[in-house]
Amino acid sequence: MTKLYTFEGLDRIEVNEAGAGDIVMVAGLPEIFIGETICEAENQQPLPAIAVDEPTIALNFLVNNSPLAGREGKFVTTRQIRERLEKELEVNVGLKIDFAAAGSEGVFRVFGRGELHISVLLETMRREGFELQVSQPQVIIKEIDGVKSEPFEEVTADVRNEVSGEVIRKLSTRKGIMTNMTEREGITRLTFEIPTRGLLGYRGEFVVDTKGEGILSARFIGFRPHAGHIEKHEFGSMISMESGKSVAFALWNLQERGVLYIDPVVDVYEGMIVGNTSKGEDLEVNPMKEKVLSNYRSAGKDDAIMLIPPWKLTIERGLEIMHDDEFLEITPKNVRLRKQFLKKVDREKAKRKTE
Repeated sequence: MTKLYTFEGLDRIEVNEAGAGDIVMVAGLPEIFIGETICEAENQQPLPAIAVDEPTIALNFLVNNSPLAGREGKFVTTRQIRERLEKELEVNVGLKIDFAAAGSEGVFRVFGRGELHISVLLETMRREGFELQVSQPQVIIKEIDGVKSEPFEEVTADVRNEVSGEVIRKLSTRKGIMTNMTEREGITRLTFEIPTRGLLGYRGEFVVDTKGEGILSARFIGFRPHAGHIEKHEFGSMISMESGKSVAFALWNLQERGVLYIDPVVDVYEGMIVGNTSKGEDLEVNPMKEKVLSNYRSAGKDDAIMLIPPWKLTIERGLEIMHDDEFLEITPKNVRLRKQFLKKVDREKAKRKTE
């Protein structure tokens, strides 16, 4: 140990010794990790190790290879992403990383405690200037005593009484089992045990159903037998078939098909997802299609274009809604959804291989 610091208010003060109850910072111990005990003598008994919940989801971190790659990020290479993840392991006890995922060069398999845990890491990296893409989060499945098992969470939701019924309905549909319900001063507290699979993609719906006034928390309670198929409302993707700048007239026509993710005059490339379709089927669209001009004019032909504000993608929202054949592209300035195979012919070939 080379230096010892403590705090006075917000100020950090270097000291020679610290007493019981002091919060300290210690410098000069490179080979120490969270949960280990610093002892004065070798024969001292260390404190019990901290119990850390094991990861419940896994996803791949990859170098961004989209047509817009490298325009915004300072750190874009495999080596830079690897070094950043290695540094994160020193302080993030709930994170595990396989740096040789399936033998793929430049693909890092990251294991975390949920979408929020991973999205915080990704948001921190993008603010530091990193640019990368990630695959859809998948729940970790284990074989325990010959039984296919999956992680379960205990979910606690505090909501207003008038929306509790909708929350109960949706969590029950996602294989959640209610274990407790209490009501006090207009607020209902619901406790559910639910597969992590059922919780994936639900937080966004929870915010909408509770009008942003609900509180949702979850904790890992262990692996249990697989709960079977879970019913979820699936959206299809609006996939751009062209590259260029989006046009207001094209978006005006497309907004009738579903929900858009982009504004006019935005860079779009072939294979990028510009919105979703409510019918659940992927749709090839052209967000660059201009209005056809002619000398003929008729009543109503020049009506003003009224665009509904787009559903802006965030990292957490993107992780919730993306499909298994898509990547979430993350840069310091933008979050985009895209198909893993940008060209339609390549997507069709990949689909035939899996059938």
